[in-house]
Formats: sequence, structure tokens, C-alpha cells
Amino acid sequence: MVPLSILDLVRVTEASGVRGALDNARDLAAHAEGWGYRRYWVAEHHNMVSIASAATSVVIGHIAAGTQTIRVGSGGIMLPNHSPLVVAEQFGTLAELYPNRIDLGLGRAPGTDQMTLRALRRSPAAAERFSEDVSELQMLLGEPVPGQSIKAIPGAGTNVPLWILGSSLFGAQLAAEKGLPYAFASHFAPQQLIAALRIYRRYFKPSQQLTAPHAVVTINVIAADTDEEAQYLATTKLMSFTNLIRGQFQLSQPPIESMDNYWSQSEKSQVMSMLARTVVGSKATVARGVADIVTETEADEIMVVSDVYDHQKRLRSYQLLREAFEEHG
Repeated sequence: MVPLSILDLVRVTEASGVRGALDNARDLAAHAEGWGYRRYWVAEHHNMVSIASAATSVVIGHIAAGTQTIRVGSGGIMLPNHSPLVVAEQFGTLAELYPNRIDLGLGRAPGTDQMTLRALRRSPAAAERFSEDVSELQMLLGEPVPGQSIKAIPGAGTNVPLWILGSSLFGAQLAAEKGLPYAFASHFAPQQLIAALRIYRRYFKPSQQLTAPHAVVTINVIAADTDEEAQYLATTKLMSFTNLIRGQFQLSQPPIESMDNYWSQSEKSQVMSMLARTVVGSKATVARGVADIVTETEADEIMVVSDVYDHQKRLRSYQLLREAFEEHG
């Protein structure tokens, strides 16, 4: 059975606030651990009122402290926003606190707008050094070599596993060249999924970290006891993406009965294109939908985003998906 993992955007709602969102993430991770999910990742985003994981390494520590065995990591750290040394020190510290449980997923996008990027004191040109920065991180997290003058302390010798994240062919090529596991963000940008996986597998070069390709496909899944309830819960996600297209950033909204009066036909078309890799429905429906994606992509692992407004219903969504995999996987 293909392993299941979770990508949590740590959504802030009017009901939760920021502290509630962070505690809900920790609670979900504890449940996910009991249900048998393999890893729990959070993503770096800045200047977005609906996402509470900007200080990604801090959030990872919060979640890891509330769990025992599940792997916790970044999906991802936007490397152009940081110096490799600082990232190595942060994740080296996490690796010392939670041995053999920390993943470091790396992305090339800023995870924010250009004005906020300037506030981070990083140049947009930093993305052009992404490949070199990944190599520097590998060096800093590996065993120090004779004559190495700069060491990550903590960090050196922890060998925190690196992942390359992407939604285009660039990440696939880089992950293949460096022999690293690869996670494709088809939960919001599915258009190049199949082409990227083909490139990654074709050109993969074995490395010290990984001897064979390992491809993770990230999708949206919203499960409920009935198809109708799941479709209702999914309107929270649909509204979030509609607002994103409009350039409106607001707190996650409760579900509504119909989207007809919320979006235009043009907005609906754009949103449905972005969410093409989304499975919504009852346990049986999501079992079939996810199985079809696994067959099509030959994914080595499925990472799931389940943006449900109510925390208890979000827990139920992930529980139903896990049960569906066990029963039909």
C-alpha cells in the first residue's frame, strides 16, 4: 500500500485564531500518527492572514513535541529566503531534539509577494542560486571534512534528509541530478505533474541519500460520511482559491451551500484548473479517486491536503481517507 502523508497549511479561521490553528495542527499530527500516516509537513508562507506557518522551523518543533514517531518536516522551506547556514542550524537543532524524525523539503519560490520578499531582505535573484544553495546545505548537514572552516552547529553530521519540491520541470530535473526525493505540488499546480515525474524518473542519479527515485504526489482530498457533505465542506477550499485569484487574502471561511453566487464562470474555470488533482466524497469515492491517481502517476507516496473549516470534520476527513486506503488499498 502506498504510504500516506499530510501537508498542512495551518489555516487560520475566525474561530481558531493563530494560536488555535497551531494547536489544531499539533492535534491533527497526533491523530495522524495514530492512524499510520508517514509524515506531517508544513509550508513556509509570508504575509498571508490565513496561514500560520511562516516561522516554519518553529512550527515543526511545536508539532514534533506533540508526537512521538511520525516524521515532521517542511513542505517546504523556501530556500531563496534564507542563508543555507541558518537553515542548517535550525534543522540541525530540530534533528538533535527529535532524532530520525525531521525532513527538510526545499522550494525555490518565495512563498510570498515581491514586496514581502524585499521585507525579508532577500533579492529576487537569490532563486538563481537555488542549486548551489542546496549543495551548500548538503555540505553543512553532512560530516565535516578536513579544512572545512564553517560548520553548522548544531547541524553538522545530522544528515537531515533533503527533498526537492516543485510544480514545474525545473525541480524534477534538479532532484534527479542530485539524487534526492521529489515532491510535486499538484494540489495547486497540476498541469506539469506527469511530465515532471517522467523527467525525474528518467534522469535520476543514485546518491548517498537515495539509491532509487522516490516521487511524492501532493493532492487535495476532502472526505466525509457522504458525497454531499464532502462537496459542502469543499466549498471552503473553493472560496480560498477564488479569493486568491482575486488577490484577496482573508481568513479561511466556513462552507456554503452553493458556489454559484460566489464566483464568476471565469473564476470557476481557473479554480477548477488549479484544483484538478482534487478528490472529494465519501470513503468509497475517495478510495477510488486516490487509487486512480496512484495508478496514473505510479506515486511512491501520496501527500494529502484536506482544507476543512471545522477542526473535528478535518480530523474526520483524514481518518476516513486512511480507513479507505486500508479497506480498498
